[in-house]
Parts: sequence; structure tokens; C-alpha cells
Amino acid sequence: MEPEENIKPHAIMIPAPLQGHIVPFTHLAINLASKGLTITFVNTQSTHQRLMKAQSVSGSSLDYDIFTEARKSGLDIRYTTICDGFPLNFDRARNHNQFMEGLLHVFSAHVDDLVGNLVDSNHNPPVSCLIADSFYVWPSEIAKKYNLVNISFWTEPALAFTSYYHMDLLRSNGHFGSQDNREDMIHYIPGVQAIEPRDLPSYIQDPEPWSIMHRYIFKSLEDAKKADMIICNTVQELESSTISALQEKKPFYAIGPIFPNGFTKSVAPTNLWVESDCIEWLNTKPKGSVMYISFGSLANISRQDVLEIAHGLLLSSVSFIWVVRPDITWSKETDLLPSGFEDDVKDRGLVVPWCSQIDVISHPAIRGFLTHCGWNSVLESIWCKVPMLCFPIFTDQFTNRKLVVSEWKVGFDLCSGRILRRQEIAQKINCFTSEANELRINLEETRKQLEDALSENGSSGRNYKQLVCDLKSKILQKSKINNTSLL
Repeated sequence: MEPEENIKPHAIMIPAPLQGHIVPFTHLAINLASKGLTITFVNTQSTHQRLMKAQSVSGSSLDYDIFTEARKSGLDIRYTTICDGFPLNFDRARNHNQFMEGLLHVFSAHVDDLVGNLVDSNHNPPVSCLIADSFYVWPSEIAKKYNLVNISFWTEPALAFTSYYHMDLLRSNGHFGSQDNREDMIHYIPGVQAIEPRDLPSYIQDPEPWSIMHRYIFKSLEDAKKADMIICNTVQELESSTISALQEKKPFYAIGPIFPNGFTKSVAPTNLWVESDCIEWLNTKPKGSVMYISFGSLANISRQDVLEIAHGLLLSSVSFIWVVRPDITWSKETDLLPSGFEDDVKDRGLVVPWCSQIDVISHPAIRGFLTHCGWNSVLESIWCKVPMLCFPIFTDQFTNRKLVVSEWKVGFDLCSGRILRRQEIAQKINCFTSEANELRINLEETRKQLEDALSENGSSGRNYKQLVCDLKSKILQKSKINNTSLL
């Protein structure tokens, strides 16, 4: 039996095939490899094809290795792809429910084949760990079958995780699972002082939580409870009581914020869209004068919402960059903006289909971020000390908004409800730009907490070390069952 300190963990990492999950997974793979782990990173073939297309790699070759650059610094990261059960030309966005049914019922068989082959291939070091996205329904079964340490990676804040973790508590208290859900304040979730129902993840708020998405997400969270360890892209100091309560239930490691080294573009491609270069345009704008507007890579809004935002921008006086993805609405219409909009704002506005968000929000011309409150966007905004104007759309974004607006006070709500009105948008944007300096005072403090956490002796630095130590111990325990070599 090998001494624990000589164990070299070899982890298979499998992110959910979504932009907001691929980004932190890729950065985490590089971070863990820099701490001595061997990583085999697995993307779906569809995800890989989109990454290659966005990078303009000829033929979207399936044998292209996205970690070639990372390995030049000595990191042991291997790369492979897996079929998700659908042909490459299948439109996953337009056939969303069918795709989710496939992930629920079919995808696990492909994962089983892949993991089985990797375990049986005499890799050096041998595969000993599975780090899977918490939004998968199969990790506990696969990890158990191949005697792997099962680590669930939660890419959202701890507050969202504990909301799902305590769904039975919410149900028994009448705040979840019926058309007559209570609307009063919730005070009984361990580690959460108080939360309004409107701040729970949208799938818990829904009065009829029975769609394929509800079934899938609830099953995946039940599976995550079975993990040996849970790692989370958050910071101990920002969610201390919530994390402490979760740690009484399960080994839970806050190791965020998970960024590329130096907060620059990743050495591995993570974008699923071709990026427009906005920097030349931003360079012409005064410091702190531009509003960045983006609703992330997945969320959809109605065409009416797009029109209201556009008219709100016309009524306001702000300069802006607005990311309008081709698939931002469910509509197949291509002309989403009002007629003549881009001409009307040509001196102060830039509309792009996608961009490098890190490059944009770290630019000195940016004054604020009108955001859907995706978790990556929230952490990146805090790091760049950019105040947020919040318009959550679905999933954890309502929970993230609570943290941004109520807990950390680094942002404002865009509107009082969920209905956008152009006059209110213009008023909020103009008010926000004039009051952003107050938010920046809180941002300075919150950013320092992120920075301190990432230092070697900071909370996330210590939690990384503890994670690797505990992982080696767990691998040693499992190896005793099979009496296998670990080097």
C-alpha cells in the first residue's frame, strides 16, 4: 500500500454541456492540475464542435486537444470527448425537452462506457476520482461501479445549493410543491437567516414543478447528496453561515472564485460563440462611461423584453455595449431590435452577438453591468469592481440577485417585478449611473474578500489544500478494498 503523501490522484472531469458550466470546469481543471492532480477532461462532442467552430479550427476536428497550451507549462491534463446520445447536427436548443430526456435516460450509458474504458486502460496514474457536474443524474452510480471517489462540483453559490438540499423542508412548510405555495419569509433553512420565496431558484418557485427540467434538476440534486465531497465556486467569507451549515451535512469545500490565472483569457478555449472585438470601440470612450449589457449564454427573454430594453436605452443617455445573442429569444425572427435602432445609437451604443466578457468588464471605460445575475458574471463583476443592475431570468439567478442586492449591496434591481417597461428601464439606468459610486465602496470590500480568499493562506487556498489531502485519504480508503496500486 502506498503512503498517502505519494498518491497521485487521477480525476475524470465532466462538465454539463453549458457555457456557464464549461468555463469554471475548465479553470478548475487547470487549478487542480497545478496542485499535482492528473486530469482527464471530458466534453460532449457537440460542445467540442462548438468550441472549435468558435475558435475557427478547420473542420471542427474531434481530435483537436483544447489543453495543448496548458500542458506546455507541465500540467498533466488529458482530453477526450463523448457522445451525448444525439447526432452532431441535432438542434439541442430548439429541441430542448427531447435533449433533456436524453440526458436523463440515455447519456449515462455513454458515460459508463467511457469511464469503464479509462479505468481499464492502465493509465498512469490509474483513474481514482470522478468530478462531475452537480447537474448530472448519474455520478453516484458510475462512481460506485468503478470504485471512484465521487466529487460533485456545484457551479453556483452555496445559497442556491442549500435551497435545493432542503426542498423537503420547503415542501413540508408549504413553500414548495403546490399551486398555493406560501409567500411569507422563510426562516427555517439551516444557515440561512431569512429568504423570500422570490429569491429561491426559479425551479423551486414554480407552482407546477413537474416539467422535464424540474424532474431532471431535482433528480440531479438528489444524486449530488450522495457524493463523497462537494466543491463549490464560492468564497467562505461571503456565505459563511450557509457553508458552515452545509458542512455539518457533507464535506463541502468553498474554493472560489474559480478564475483563469491572472484573470486573463483562459489558455484553453471555453467560448461557444465567436467573439466580437469590443476593445477598440471601448478605447474611444471616457473612463467609467459605458454600461455593459448581457444576459449570459443560455437565458431567453421575450422579443417584447428586447424591444423594451432597446427603447429604454434610447430614452436614457448612457453609452453601452449590448450582447444580443442570435438565440436570445425563442422566436426565429432575426430582426429583434427596433427599426433603425443601431443607427440611432451609433455614437454611443455597440450591439454584438457575443464578446469576451472578461476583456470588456475589466476595461476602465465600463461603469456598470446590466446582468441576468449568472453566477460567473456576478463573481467576475465583483473582481472587476463593476456594480450590477440586476434582471434575473431563471434558475439560480434570483438567488444570486439576493446576494448581490440585499446581502453584499453591490447592485440594484432593474425593475420592481418581472415585467420590463421602457420608462422604468431608462430611469433605473440613469439613476444607476449616477449612484454607482456608492456601490463601488461595497465592491472594494467584497473584491478584497475574493482576493484574500485566493491567497495561499486564504480560505479558498486552504480549502484547496484540504480538498487534495482529503481526496488522497479517500482514495487510500477505496484502494484498500481493491488492493490496487496508486502511483
